[in-house]
Order: sequence, then structure tokens, then C-alpha cells
Amino acid sequence: MRTLLAIRLNAALERVFPERRVFLKSEEDTRFIRLKPATQAVALAGGSLVVAWAIMATAILLMDSIGSGNFREQVRRDQATYTARLNDLSAQRDTRAEEALAAQERFNAALAQISAMQSQLLASENRRRELETGIEVIQTTLRGTMKARQTAQEQVAALQSQVEDGGAAPTLADGDGPAPMDFVAEALARTAAERDKIIEDAQDALIEADELKIELALLRDQNDQIFRQLEEAMTVSVKPLDKMFTAAGMDPDRIIDQVRRGYSGQGGPLTPLSFSTRGEEPTPDTMRANRILNEMDKLNLYRIAAEKAPFATPVKNAFRFTSGYGLRRDPKTGGRRMHNGVDFAAAHGTPLYATGDGVVTFAGWQSGYGRLVKIQHEFGIETRFAHLSAINVKVGQRVSRGDRIGDMGASGRVTGVHLHYEVRIGGQPVNPMIYIKAGNDVF
Repeated sequence: MRTLLAIRLNAALERVFPERRVFLKSEEDTRFIRLKPATQAVALAGGSLVVAWAIMATAILLMDSIGSGNFREQVRRDQATYTARLNDLSAQRDTRAEEALAAQERFNAALAQISAMQSQLLASENRRRELETGIEVIQTTLRGTMKARQTAQEQVAALQSQVEDGGAAPTLADGDGPAPMDFVAEALARTAAERDKIIEDAQDALIEADELKIELALLRDQNDQIFRQLEEAMTVSVKPLDKMFTAAGMDPDRIIDQVRRGYSGQGGPLTPLSFSTRGEEPTPDTMRANRILNEMDKLNLYRIAAEKAPFATPVKNAFRFTSGYGLRRDPKTGGRRMHNGVDFAAAHGTPLYATGDGVVTFAGWQSGYGRLVKIQHEFGIETRFAHLSAINVKVGQRVSRGDRIGDMGASGRVTGVHLHYEVRIGGQPVNPMIYIKAGNDVF
């Protein structure tokens, strides 16, 4: 059966591939090689496979080339998008800086106005007291003069009554004989002149008092306008800072108390100001001015607290976020683990800066983190800068916001050059973007 099938297959192949002979001739002999139909069929099949493989390989290479070109275009588009975003963020940062500078200028202008207003209020208070004292003296003198005039009139009436009745003239207190009528008339005339002069002085004093009341009313209106402007300036300046600390999960009242305890020296720039009330009940203007001064003191305390808390971005050069805070997939184990910070990717050696005032508590190598810098800030806050290529600070060194603490690198457990940035409160990690975003919204 197999022989019959082989004979038929060979006969079919002979129709397409007839048997051929290849002669090999040499100087001594001539030989030939018989190419059977099956051999020719196998050779043709092998050649066809080689050609098909070449075609497929060429097609795959072309497809890879086209795909890589599209990928490069996508990368260029993404790079252009990141560049535009970074430019936008830079413009927003510059705008925030200009707004902060303008707020500082408004604060300085408000402080100057408060000083001038305090001088004006004290001067007007002294002048008002002097006028009130003068008016009281004039009124007392006028009342005494009117009583004296009434007494003189009663004496003159009694004297005239005695003269008309033919009685004896009254005697002077310091004389022995009767008082002549011309002396009495002269005394009455002098008393009337003094009365008229006192009445005229009193009228002039009342007119001057009315003018002073008008002047005081105008001064109060001017002071009220100044108060309103200062209150608006304080509201515009204090509310954003209050919102910034609240957004960062920090109690503003506790922060203010802590900063005030740290700056409690008397006579310093943070000592609360107040107007002297000389033991009397404070006036509404005095209470209003004290409220404004308290807001100014609060604004100054907020400014100090903002310098101590990490509200800045650790990278000032161009960068991109490569990983956020939270759970993420581990590329080595395939599982999910907690990422306790945010990653900033930039060129190797990019400068890194402290995000707030503090003290360096660690500067060296730590497993997983590589080259690591820890900075302890006020309010129980700690920041960590990991995977550095170089460290520019040492343990115990006090740094301020904006001081260069190291360079970006790829030390430790990393897949590429980047900065791993953490913020911890009481040793527990929190999302650093809360502080960065809160600072960007204000500064």
C-alpha cells in the first residue's frame, strides 16, 4: 500500500519536477548528480520558506519603524505639553510672587498710616481735653459772674429802696462813713462792663467750641475712612494666610500661640501695640484701632509661621511629577505598596532647596533612600529629601527656606534620576502636595 502511494506521488511530482541530472566534469572523470522530483520539491519548499521569512522580517521591521516614529511624535507632543504646563506654572508662580510683594507693600503702607493715625488721634484727644477744660472754666466763671451780678443787682435795689424811703445810706465794709452814690454807680458800671465782657467771651468760646466740634467730626470721618481701609487691607492680607494653614491641616490659633510664645520678649517687633486710655474706659476708636493692631500682629505672626513651615517647592528648575502620594504598584514585586511622598524628575545634579526654616537632623546614606537629608521644622513637621547625588549640609546645621541642601540623583532603590520628597508630622507621613498647593495658592 505504501509502495503504491509512493509510486503515485512520485509520478505526480515527475509531471511538475521531471528528473534532472547535474553533470560534474573534471580532467580525469565526468560524474553527474541525479535530482529526483522529491528532492526538487524539497528544495523549492525550502527556498519558498526563506523568501517568505525575508518578506515577513522586512514587514515587521517596517512596522516597527513606523511605530517608533509615531512613538517619538507622541513623546515630542508630551514634551511640548509638559513644557507649556511648566511655563504656565512659572507664570503663576511669578504672579503669586508679585501679589505677595504687593501685599507686603500694602502692609507697609498700612503700618505707616497706623503710625500717622495714632499721632493724629493722640493730638486730637489732647486738644479735645484742653477744649473741654477751657469750656468748663469759662462756664464756671460765667456762672460765678452771673451770681455776682444778681447779688449786686439785689444790693442796688435794696440801696435804692432805702434812699427812696429816706433811710440812712449803707456803710462800706472798710470805711467809717456812708457810701456815696457815685461810688455805687461806678461799681455797678464796672460790674456791668465785666458782665458784658464775660458774656462776649463766653459767646466766643461757644462759637470756637462749635467750630472745634465740626473739626472733630471731620477728623472722626477721616479716621473712620482710614480705619475702613486698614480693616479691608488686614482682611485681604490675613484671610489667605489663615486659609493656607487650614488647608494644610494646621490649626491657625495653635500656630499663632506657638509662634507668640517663641517671640515673647517685650519691646521687640512682635509686641502688641495699644493706645493708652489713662485709666478711663476705652473709646470706640481706641478699641477699633487696637483690633487693627492685633490683626497686624497676627499677620506678622502668620508671616513668621509661614517661613518655618514647608510651604515651598523643593525644585526650582524645570521638572515633572513622576509619582504621587498613595498606593502604587511595585515594579519589582508586582504588588502594591504605600508611597509616602511625591517624586520630582529632572536632570542629574539639579539643585534641591529647603522648603522651610529648620535644623538638619540627618545627612547621609540610608537603605532604600540612598543619600538622604532630614530637616526638622517647627510645629512637629519633618521633611525628607531622598536619592540625592550630593549633600551640601551637615547634621545640626540650621537652614532657611531656599537654602541649597543637595543635588538630585539616583542613589538608593530607584529606577531613574529623581527626588523623593516626604513631609511627616509627628513621624507620620502626609501628602506633601497639601503644603505645596497651599503655598502656591498664597505665594
